[in-house]
Amino acid sequence: MATKHKPPLGQHFLRSSHGLVNILREAVIEPSDTILEIGPGKGFLTRALIETAGKVIAVEKDPFLVAYLNDQFKNAIDEKRLIIINADIRNVDLEKYGIVDGKFKLVANIPYYITGDLLRLFLGGENKPARAVLLVQKEVAERIARSKKESILSLSIKVYGEPHYVKTVPRGLFNPPPQVDSAILTIMNISRKQLKNIDELFFFTLVKQGFSQKRKLLMGNLRHVVEPDMLSKAFTALAIPEKVRAEDMSLKTWLELASLLQMRNKNL
Repeated sequence: MATKHKPPLGQHFLRSSHGLVNILREAVIEPSDTILEIGPGKGFLTRALIETAGKVIAVEKDPFLVAYLNDQFKNAIDEKRLIIINADIRNVDLEKYGIVDGKFKLVANIPYYITGDLLRLFLGGENKPARAVLLVQKEVAERIARSKKESILSLSIKVYGEPHYVKTVPRGLFNPPPQVDSAILTIMNISRKQLKNIDELFFFTLVKQGFSQKRKLLMGNLRHVVEPDMLSKAFTALAIPEKVRAEDMSLKTWLELASLLQMRNKNL
């Protein structure tokens, strides 16, 4: 007796036309656009994307779902309007499929458990989307775009683009329903321009060390990698309070601190 296929961990398929409309509106899709979709599932979003975009490249890890998609979208595949890749997105050479820096849009209902990996892959990688519209956990979207407190995740997004919390998508609009609500997160104006004069590795090493012990003061955390006297002078020059914590520093101040320290510190 055949066993019923169960979606892999983290996959919750959107089944709401209202949610779909909001995603498409945020994506601002033109007939000439190339869209990268991650985790298409049973193709609810995919169908709408191939009706509006020039080409859709959908990456799905589950071979059962890939077989289903190949059957459902045979015409679009034959017409080369849809390419389905059976793989883990983290292991795909996207340039082979024409996914190059600034020349595609990322539109996806991404599996919760790889949200952080995907954001780092597409924002910090060589081939960045012109725009990203993602369905993510509500808590994650709030932490990135709404919270007054910063985190490694929020700073990692904001240094490359402008995140916007668009709309909450209740858990009941998915099948199977997740345990938490989701939200549409849009990231616009994606580029490396804010890191133009700052070493990228230096910036992220500084941020990660700053958050290494959240309950401790930022200056105390950074003293493990920056000479104390140099650090004190940088805080004074930038008018950063000595008792500030990493989560209370804006991206602008983090960038200013990294810029100032990288000119003086050679040991980070």
